[in-house]
Amino acid sequence: MKKNEFFFKQGPFALNVLIKSINCKNDFKSKELSKDKVYGIETLDKATNGDITFLNSSKYKDYSIKTKAIACITSSNLSNFLPKKCIKIIVNNVLLETNKIMNQFYPKADIDYPDPDLIISSNIKKNYPKVFFGKNVLIGKNVKIGKNTFIGNNTIIESNVLIGENCNIGSFVLIKNSLIKNFVNIKDGSKIGIKGFGFIPVKNKNLRSPQIGRVLLEDGVEVGANCTIDRGSISDTVIGRNTFLDNLIHIAHNVKIGENCIFAAQSGVAGSTNIGNNVIMGGQGGISGHLKIGDYVRIAGGSAVLKDVLKGQVGGNPAMPIREFVKLRKKKWKKIQLIKKR
Repeated sequence: MKKNEFFFKQGPFALNVLIKSINCKNDFKSKELSKDKVYGIETLDKATNGDITFLNSSKYKDYSIKTKAIACITSSNLSNFLPKKCIKIIVNNVLLETNKIMNQFYPKADIDYPDPDLIISSNIKKNYPKVFFGKNVLIGKNVKIGKNTFIGNNTIIESNVLIGENCNIGSFVLIKNSLIKNFVNIKDGSKIGIKGFGFIPVKNKNLRSPQIGRVLLEDGVEVGANCTIDRGSISDTVIGRNTFLDNLIHIAHNVKIGENCIFAAQSGVAGSTNIGNNVIMGGQGGISGHLKIGDYVRIAGGSAVLKDVLKGQVGGNPAMPIREFVKLRKKKWKKIQLIKKR
């Protein structure tokens, strides 16, 4: 039941009311659950005994077996990975039914509505005596900005955003749903904290999914020009201390990147991937979703990482150990030379 400073949350709801609103396969007796109150929806590891959660993959069984949630939306084949005390809500489509619950708690989080409380910075400069604003900067309610921070021209900082000390925010930057620590550098045109690519495909229609997480930028992070960092869907998107992102990089929702990483231009990381410390990825590299990348891993430019890489160096599409990649390239090069001689 963590506090969400960016989205208005409705509830609490009786558990039996929530169950009735989805396509549940269990045969619960309504009176048994009417006294159980649910205060929010959280991830398996963050949920308390007042929250509902969900489990849609065995990848998360290490978290699910320890969850403290009062109830969990899951499938019959995954229900064994939950504690006995946790009420198992069995459904056919976990993400679809979870989406229905999320919409009840957060009915306005499926679209990025414009912030109605923006004020031109020159009108509230007295609130930020040690902050340097460019021209036409718009600031929302309850924004906190540390001393010696520069905000460039035509930048928008929406309500409840926190920016630390000694930061440099470029021009035409948009920041929402984000907590930014000290000595962070965000270059021109980047968008931080926007809604990620969250949707549920159903027959003949795509349903938008609420995205209620945040973006956390730790001390010393650098974000290049025209990057996009999506906020988390339920958990947060996190960029670790002293990690540098080049220009034109996309970081999807729920991604966790460790400390001292370097990502070259036009890289991308798909949702819910966890990346360790001191990782380097070359330009135009891509990492698929829900993967684990270990500390000190090196990813060659243009690589497509489709499975976990816990150590070493990889390259190619699909990515493979770098020595295998080099051997394969040599073989292909020899074949090309033979064809040219014909």
